[in-house]
Order: sequence, then structure tokens, then C-alpha cells
Amino acid sequence: MKVTRITFVFICFLVFSFLIIGRLTFLQVIKGNIYKAQAKGQQENYKEIAGTRGDIYFNDKGDKVLAATNQSTQFLYLVPQDIENDEEVAEELSKIINIDKEVIINKLSNKNSSFSLIKRKLCKTEIEAIEALEFDGIHLREELVRYYPHNTLASDVLGFVNNDNLGQYGIEGYFNDYLQGESGWQKIAHGPFGKTLEGDGVLKGIDISLTIDKNIQEETEKVLAEYSDIFEYESAQVIIMDPFSGKILAMADFPSYDPNLFDDLDISTFKNKAVQSLYEPGSVFKAITLASVLNEGKITPETTYEDKGYVMIGEQKINNYDNRVHGVKTMTEVLEKSINTGVIFAQDQIPHKVFEKYLERFGIFEKTGVELQGETYSNNSEFKKGWEVNYATAAFGQGIDTTLIQMARAYCALANGGELVKPHIVEGKTEKKRIILKDTADMIVRMLVSVAENGYSKPAIVDGYNIAGKTGTSQISYSSLGMNQIGYSDQTWQSFIGFAPAFDPKFVIAIKLDNPNTKSSSESATLVFKDIAKYILDYWQIAPDKVDIIE
Repeated sequence: MKVTRITFVFICFLVFSFLIIGRLTFLQVIKGNIYKAQAKGQQENYKEIAGTRGDIYFNDKGDKVLAATNQSTQFLYLVPQDIENDEEVAEELSKIINIDKEVIINKLSNKNSSFSLIKRKLCKTEIEAIEALEFDGIHLREELVRYYPHNTLASDVLGFVNNDNLGQYGIEGYFNDYLQGESGWQKIAHGPFGKTLEGDGVLKGIDISLTIDKNIQEETEKVLAEYSDIFEYESAQVIIMDPFSGKILAMADFPSYDPNLFDDLDISTFKNKAVQSLYEPGSVFKAITLASVLNEGKITPETTYEDKGYVMIGEQKINNYDNRVHGVKTMTEVLEKSINTGVIFAQDQIPHKVFEKYLERFGIFEKTGVELQGETYSNNSEFKKGWEVNYATAAFGQGIDTTLIQMARAYCALANGGELVKPHIVEGKTEKKRIILKDTADMIVRMLVSVAENGYSKPAIVDGYNIAGKTGTSQISYSSLGMNQIGYSDQTWQSFIGFAPAFDPKFVIAIKLDNPNTKSSSESATLVFKDIAKYILDYWQIAPDKVDIIE
């Protein structure tokens, strides 16, 4: 009897053990993967997050300086379904964040909503005041936003990042896909005592180094701002390039804006007129016309022409801009005195289609390819219709549309010995192709130096240096002003493009002033050039090349 009881207990123990082992086998082996997945699901989850945006850098004497980066900030959002007194909450918040009370009340109207964004980029004072409020449904959350540490500096080059984290305009827009990085699923593992551990699941966007020299950019913007008070221009643009490499050292568009505050600005503010606006360049174009004819061997700088003050093209009369009669002049003097009829004479020495081909070589009918969003150009279809008068006016820069960056590139070819370079604003390789002979470019440089010494470009001279350059004053057409009217207004574009030192150029400066209060560019744009050129010559410690006047 006793033995039987022990045996029974033993058998029960074995049966119970087999049941436990069977259950464990079922749970861990047969159903193991299922339960493992369920446990993992309770301990881990995933969220989709955007990649951190890449940084953008200026150049500062070989060092990199942040131009655009990311900054942690907080935003305010409300949960309408948790807010009981809309009126009171809106009243208190409007005092803190400077948003109209009615706007906030309207955002609270959907009581089924669990999220209503009120304001981003809160300052420290706003955050502290909001945290002190004792209302349900008011929440602060941290986020990374784009930050521009130099505020307005080169804003038209940089562009900005909108509230959807998309680059708009400039570098931010052009390189958005590279800068924004790759989004991904980030693992969140809940460890002991509720601690959250985040895995790394995203890639940062690439960093971009610009050719923009921070110091030259600052000085250029400063000069434009100072002269705006004197010349009262509506807007103004300056491009500074290395003529041999095509590097853009500065690109300024006055007035500028602060990309940190893009929400508060009109969309027209963001347009970079240096690359996104067409204009008729006026007499700065004469150097391109003469270079084309010189390259064909049909004239020399000493070729003479008798100016009678006007020329008839069919029944149309074209005068010199000053209505003067200059008499017999060389081609160099034609450039010095900016004689319209003289460049018409020069252009007539080659077939019109050959002239057109040279303009194509100089890049007048195509984009430059600079790495900025929204670059525009004109194929100048009106000019290409073959009318005699169109070629005549184009010879002195009226009736033909360009952008300032196209003109800057064309002058780089004159300055560097005849090669067309590709402008670039991001560090990279140099691209260029020969468009005129070096001897032709050398002749044009000497002629442009003579223009500065003896012509309307004299105010641009920096003591101690040979300066090459040409002024341009062109009337603004009614159509360019958005008016449905044929012809030209009394408003003007006033420009100057020059380089220094003339016979070993380190930079080309292209300037365009939109409707200043002066009569011509010799009174305005030349002075802007002089101040900027003097700064760069001193900044780079470039030795004077006019030995005869060095003390």
C-alpha cells in the first residue's frame, strides 16, 4: 500500500513534468517566433524621421564658416479637444506669441482635432511664458529648424527651407535632394525602468562648401546699402568672379532679406535678380561687339570711322546717346566715348549671322549653368528675326536681353585671354572653352584700359592700378516694367563691368543698378565698382601695377 502511494505520486510528478515540458516546447519551439515577435513589439517600435539637413559653408581665407545649419527650437501646438475655454486660452496666448486672438480661436474650432500648429521657432521668453500657463491642451515640442547665423548675408544665394523641410530658391533649392539627407525608420527600444534607447536609422545630408568669400560678400552688400541712400536705386545687383576659374566670389542683390524670417515676407522678395531677371545691358555690350569684329580681322583698334551723330537704318534714325557729332574716331575712341554709330559701323563689317554666332559663343542665348535655382535666359527670338535695325541696336546693347551673370561670364572671357568659363558657386572643377583668340582679348583689354583712362569709366579707377571696364546706361522698356505698352520709359538700368589689375586680372566685377537717380552709369555704377575693387585689392594685398605713380 505504501509503495503504491509513492509510485502514484511519482507517476503524477512525471505526468506533470511532461505537461510542463510539452507546454514549454509548444510555447518556445512551435510558437516561439510568434511570441518573440509579440514581445519585441511591446519592447520596440519604430518611427519615421527625416535625415538631418547638411550644412552650407562660406569661404574665409581658406577656412570654412557656417552659412546655413540646423538649430534646435520649440514650437507650440494645441489639442482642441482638450481645451475647454477657447476664448480664455486664445486671449492668454495672443499676449505671449503676438498672434491675433481670433486666429487662435479659429484654429481651435475643430474639436475633433488632436493637433493644431500655432507657432514655430519660439524664443526663450515665449517658451517660459507658455510653460507658466495652467491650461490643458497646450503643448510645446522640440524640432530642428534651418538656421542662418549671418541673417541677411548672401540670402539670395542661400535661399531658405520652408515649413515642409524643402529647400526654396538659391543653393537650398538647387541642392535640396542632396542637402536634406535620407529619411528612415528609427528604432526605439524600451529598456529597464522605462528608459528609451534610440537606434541610428537615418543619414545626414551632404555638406556644401561655397566659393563665396564671406568678407568680400559682406563688403559688397555694405557698399550697395550705403550707395542706395545716395543713388536711391530701387534694387541693385553685383557679381564678382575669378575670370580664370569661374568661381563666384560674391553675389549680392539689394535689398536682401533674412531667410530665418521667410514666413513674414512676400514671395517677390526671394527673387535673385542677378540670375533670374533679364535686362538690356546697354553700352557694356559694345566690348562684346567689337571683340567679335576684331576676332574676324575686319577692324583693328586704330580703324577709323567718321561719326555724323546718327545713322539711318531704312527709315529709322539711330542717334548717339548724347546726340553729339564726334567726327573721325578710331575704334578705341568709339569705345571711350561710347559712340553708338561707331559700333554699328563695326558690326556692319561682318555678316549679321556671323555676329549672331559670336553672341552665341559668348553665351548670350543660353543659361550659364550656375548652381542656383531658377536661372533664366532669353533666346532673343526678336533679335534673331533678321531685321536690320535689330542688329544695329544690339550692337550697342539695346533690344537684346541678358542676365547679369551672362554679362559677367562674357567679360571673364575678355579678361582671361578669350576663354568662356562656367560660373560656379560651389567648389568644384573649372570648365572653359576658347571663343576668341588671345590676341583679340589682349586688344580689347588695352581698349578697355583706355576707356578707363580717357573715357566715361574714369571714376572707376583705383589709384595705383590699371583698371579695364565699360559703362552701360540703357532705357527700361515698358514691357520690362510690366506695362502693356510698346517702347521705352525714362527709367534706366545703369551698369559697369570691369576687372583689375587689367593686365593680370584677379577678379571681374559686374554691377547693375535699377533706376538710380543719376543720369548715367559713369556717375553711379563706376563709384560702386571703385569702392569694391579697392577693398579686394587691399584685402588680397595685390601690388599696384602702375609703377609710374607709385610713391
